[in-house]
Amino acid sequence: MFEFDPEKHYPKETESRIVVRFQDCDPLQHLNNAKYFDYYFNAREDQVPKLYGVEMMDFIRKYKSTWVIYNHNISYVRPARVGEWVRIMSRVLWHDHNTAVIEYYMTDDDRRELKNLMWTTLKYVTIAEGKVADHQGAVIDYLKAISLQMDISDMTIAHRVKTIKAYLQKG
Repeated sequence: MFEFDPEKHYPKETESRIVVRFQDCDPLQHLNNAKYFDYYFNAREDQVPKLYGVEMMDFIRKYKSTWVIYNHNISYVRPARVGEWVRIMSRVLWHDHNTAVIEYYMTDDDRRELKNLMWTTLKYVTIAEGKVADHQGAVIDYLKAISLQMDISDMTIAHRVKTIKAYLQKG
């Protein structure tokens, strides 16, 4: 069961290293556009329990609520190719009383070339009614601990692509 520990350091970013599988690629040997979603969600699902000590089912059991996807915004920058090792990073950019925005991005194995960037907006909903609800209890503290709390009100995904590309080029 999830218990927020105010003494624990919660990293702001998760990272996974994976290989692009043949079965996930199109005839041009590029990662299929729809497969980016699977790669991102699987990477975060693998890393969150390791880094934060929490599973999604912990929130569901304790708070009878969970996050559901409300929106995706994705930018395909460079193809990820069959057999290529890539890095997948994810982080909570922002949250408020009932919403969170997670940023996922993929780079080459050396973290020099941006492959893809995606923002996923999530709404917190009750399990019983399926209605939007406010974050509650330790969920609020957890989000504060892992979120960058960036001002994304005027930010576009195109701006983030440029920012992350520049950051990667500085290496």
